[in-house]
Amino acid sequence: MKLHDWQSQFEAWLADNHSGQDAAHDIFHFRRVWMTAQKLSTDATVDWLVVLTACYFHDLVSLPKNHPERHRSSVLAALETRRILMRDFPDFPQQRIPAVCHAIEAHSFSAKIAPETLEAKIVQDADRLEALGAIGLARVFAVSGALGVALFDAEDPFAHQRGLDDKQYALDHFQTKLLTLPSTMQTEQGRHLAQHNADFLLTYMAKLSAELKGEYEMLDLDAIQPFKAR
Repeated sequence: MKLHDWQSQFEAWLADNHSGQDAAHDIFHFRRVWMTAQKLSTDATVDWLVVLTACYFHDLVSLPKNHPERHRSSVLAALETRRILMRDFPDFPQQRIPAVCHAIEAHSFSAKIAPETLEAKIVQDADRLEALGAIGLARVFAVSGALGVALFDAEDPFAHQRGLDDKQYALDHFQTKLLTLPSTMQTEQGRHLAQHNADFLLTYMAKLSAELKGEYEMLDLDAIQPFKAR
């Protein structure tokens, strides 16, 4: 069966069984991660069926960011994916299931599971790229809004005089996680794209800083210098 056929089957299953998820972990997220994954490697040894499957099922279980077991989401998603592939996709090659499950387990930032295969590295990079750039900007505020988290600390938006707390301020998540992602990327193309999209977030921060000072037609580049130096 061709990859496109598997993709169609996975999307049909998700439409019937995985509706109502939050906007950051819906089927459109899965599609984008798969689209990005295909741009990250030209290595002829990549098992693209493993990558495709992991991209579509990596967030099958996604506990809320404020859930005490959040760090176990990817492990739970891998277990559920194994069960679903064996039950609902009898034609799926069973010898590939362990590789799919490893890629799902290792994609998570909070799980801290190192990717050991090229396929897992591609999936991890593709998912992390979704957290950066314009889509990442939209996702962080959408998720924070759903959790009732404030946009930023109006008195100290970039935490110069306080500790970072992304459970209280959405903007703090840029420093606690998002701006660190380029250094965690596993593929050369992933590192390039991650830095490009992290620079977009820095530009947003410079624009925000300027607006908070009443300057609406400029960027406050001085405000982001400490972050660019990291």
